[in-house]
Amino acid sequence: MGINNIIPKNLWKDKDTQKLNLSQKLVYRSQLLGADLQVTNFGGGNTSSKLLLKDPLSNKLTKVMLVKGSGGDLGTIKLDGFSSLYMDKFLSLKDKYKGKKFEDDMIPMYPHCFFNLNTRPTSVDTPLHGFIEYDFVDHTHPDAIIAVATSKKGREITKKIFKDKVAWVNWQRPGFDLGLKLGEISKNKKYIGVVLGGHGLFTWGKSDKECYTRTIKVISQATSWLQKNSKNKPFGKEKSISFNKIKRKTLVSKIIPFVRGKISILEKKIGHLNDDKNVLEFVNSANLKKMAKIGTSCPDHFIRTKKTPIVLNVKIENKNDNQIIKDIENDLEAYRKTYSKYYSKNKRKDSPKIRDSNPIIFLIPKIGMISFAKDKTNARLASEFYLNAINVMKGAEGVSSYTGLSDKEAFNIEYWSLEEDKLKRLPKPKSLSGKIALITGGSGAIGKASAEKILEHGGNVFLTDISQKNLNKTIQELEDKYGSDNIKGCQMDVTNELNVLEGFKTLLNTFGGLDILVSSVAVNTEATFENTSLEIWNQNFSVLSTGYFLVARESFKIMKNQQMGGSIIFIVSKNGMIPSKKVSSYCAAKAAELQLSRCIALEGAEYNIRSNVINPDAVIKDSNMWNEELRNKRSRTYNILPKELENFYKNRSLLKKSVYAEDIAEGIYYFCLDSSEKSTGNILNIDSGHVATFTR
Repeated sequence: MGINNIIPKNLWKDKDTQKLNLSQKLVYRSQLLGADLQVTNFGGGNTSSKLLLKDPLSNKLTKVMLVKGSGGDLGTIKLDGFSSLYMDKFLSLKDKYKGKKFEDDMIPMYPHCFFNLNTRPTSVDTPLHGFIEYDFVDHTHPDAIIAVATSKKGREITKKIFKDKVAWVNWQRPGFDLGLKLGEISKNKKYIGVVLGGHGLFTWGKSDKECYTRTIKVISQATSWLQKNSKNKPFGKEKSISFNKIKRKTLVSKIIPFVRGKISILEKKIGHLNDDKNVLEFVNSANLKKMAKIGTSCPDHFIRTKKTPIVLNVKIENKNDNQIIKDIENDLEAYRKTYSKYYSKNKRKDSPKIRDSNPIIFLIPKIGMISFAKDKTNARLASEFYLNAINVMKGAEGVSSYTGLSDKEAFNIEYWSLEEDKLKRLPKPKSLSGKIALITGGSGAIGKASAEKILEHGGNVFLTDISQKNLNKTIQELEDKYGSDNIKGCQMDVTNELNVLEGFKTLLNTFGGLDILVSSVAVNTEATFENTSLEIWNQNFSVLSTGYFLVARESFKIMKNQQMGGSIIFIVSKNGMIPSKKVSSYCAAKAAELQLSRCIALEGAEYNIRSNVINPDAVIKDSNMWNEELRNKRSRTYNILPKELENFYKNRSLLKKSVYAEDIAEGIYYFCLDSSEKSTGNILNIDSGHVATFTR
């Protein structure tokens, strides 16, 4: 069958709106539309209401249009997400309009219409709402409608589905002229909406409820018609058969660090893998290259994905690494050349400079789709938008043939001054934006504190811990504070090589690479030297020496393959430099960590991989290692009460201050920064001044 969409449900509930004013109903309607991805994409679509509001100057009621502003998402929008314009001032702009050649001249005019000092930037679709005769308007991007809108027989199919209830307008860039056309169409009372060729849907009504109900009805009709009338195998016969899930995961982890390194010259990129059944159907189809070359049509899609993806021709399952790298380099170079030609051919005198010429969407037969962006959220959204595009192509091919925008039209959208203004309004990237960190011992005090620090500064964190329960709790706490996209993880026993290797595959399939390793997994068992059993000795060395080695080795490999450098940070201890009584196995293992870090620094310098050590002393608060048993033993060793232990460590330091996990996180943050690029093989003591561990 063709279109994959589920027919959307009408979610309007009268009881939820009884006490809402019209402004609040606009928010309610918008959130209902945005909550269903069958109706509109994340960040896509817009809504409006034309209301009578009190003018703060005259105190008289005046007609005001509230319309979703530039950016933002309908699903989560609040009232402050809407621009507000005096309707009389907006309508007067007709006298200023000089024709289609001067579309962009109208954009700076909209702020002159702002109502009540609301400076929320207006959307390019503002005139499309403003000239419609109805007070309540929805604009959405449902896959089913866009499938019709991008069909070669789109106008004919629109008439078949909706009879004379929904009009058709050929593709043109959103702007003042298109707004005037929609205004004329809306004067004909038989129409409840219009399909914009290659773009999406506008619907309207005399109330919020009627407008919303019409939107859902139109989408449902289109979805149902496409499902009933589509031919089988719209993408042609199956050309390839997908690898199983395990093999896909293995092969992705093999190539993705190299790809990430090659496309991260201008800014570091984060990857996202999508291998669901709809993606696999597309990448394995006979018509893959043909459809990919046509490219996406809906502006909401290709602004996120670029017009065309790259189809990797590499056969990664049966070639050596050097051949794989060569094949990928050739594909990437060909894509960049094509994109540069696309820019050169279509640019104007006032066009913004060429942006990143690397692809965003990577299609790989038998494996799926990998998307890359400056952060995880945008990488995931790019993937979701291209899946929308796949669904659109499938729907269009099922009942007609899919058509895309011309390169010139696509360029005019991609390099539109309005899009450039959006980019300029984006906040500056944070200090760790685009960086990926792996943290072992992630549910411990230091692991969690370092994760918070990295997330706070824009990084992506992959947490591991031997306890799945503790790990889940920590990840949930961090998700609640920083969002789910940037914090992921998996259970990992650092002493088990196969478990470590599997964990790194999960990391690479999740984020696409690695820039920072924070090795903070900990264990400590007290015993006098003569009572130190082989079991105690091996336990300390397996976790603190072998575990640190295994994780660092795999991190080193990834960083080397990416060719972007990296930072390896070991959380050692003051015991790595001076011994303490009754912890000989711990001290010896910590000394091994310190020396291993120096060895990594020696070999990593060639690849700009830095390796440094942080030596804490007695981070007791919130520590998993400092359990009741260890506290009691160390207290007896120093002949003090357990409750006096923290004060004991504090008072033996020069600064007489306790050391907390947050203090260690500050040191970790420094070694994560590019500004520490000249530090390797170093030791940073964070111990409140422990004289015996002064480095010398």
